[in-house]
Amino acid sequence: MSRRRRCRAHTLVEALVALVLAALVMTTALSLYRTQRAAHVSSIEAVRARDAAATALTLIARSVRMAGFSPLDASGGAPFAPLFGCSAGRPSGEALRPGCAGAGASSDGLLVRYVGDTISTWPTSGGLVTDCLGQGIGDGSSAPLVVDRYFVRASSVTGEPELYCEGSGHSGTAQPLVEGVERLRVRYRLRGRAAWDEASSLVDDAWQRVQAVEVCVQARGAVGSRMRRYTDCDGRSQPIHDGRGRWISRRWLAVRNAAFMDGGDG
Repeated sequence: MSRRRRCRAHTLVEALVALVLAALVMTTALSLYRTQRAAHVSSIEAVRARDAAATALTLIARSVRMAGFSPLDASGGAPFAPLFGCSAGRPSGEALRPGCAGAGASSDGLLVRYVGDTISTWPTSGGLVTDCLGQGIGDGSSAPLVVDRYFVRASSVTGEPELYCEGSGHSGTAQPLVEGVERLRVRYRLRGRAAWDEASSLVDDAWQRVQAVEVCVQARGAVGSRMRRYTDCDGRSQPIHDGRGRWISRRWLAVRNAAFMDGGDG
């Protein structure tokens, strides 16, 4: 006798259940992947933005620490205030009698002055004193006045905000230093005062009495951040409408050479 095999097939209901379970597993896996990827991208953007803010602060701090410096063997020269600033604008005009341009901007501007030599600055290959962009200004023996102007504006190429510096080695021409810097906020402390002042509240002779500077940099990341709010340089909570995360970094700097300045106009 031959034994017949009984063949059984899956029913339609069983097949549909299997497909639904497979779809759920795939959906869960894709959701986890997207969540992990978004978290990874957000983490990278946070690191990049914080690095941009830290770099901007380092560059500005290097100039501020030089503010008012003059070599001991430098002869004469017109007296000058170490610093000048603009609230919601950028420094413009002459080195010793600057003004402010770009009124209505959301970012402040800072001008730093000091007398350079080949020891206090990185000299060029030809032995010239350099500004914030590494541009040659003059021979170290001539004790040239170095003027660095820092401000923020959008790049004409990418449209992204950047920290710029205009050095006295090529006046009138600014170059970008750090991409992603959206705002520069600067406040000042005068000799004998406990409060921090805005640049707009300082008159010309007050700049000679600036002994400390508070610099805050706000940097932004790329589109796609999950941040909904951030705290700005003024300590206010702000909403995010464009999907870009914001991070701030702050530093307090002493104007080391202020005590040695004799006085002069800002």
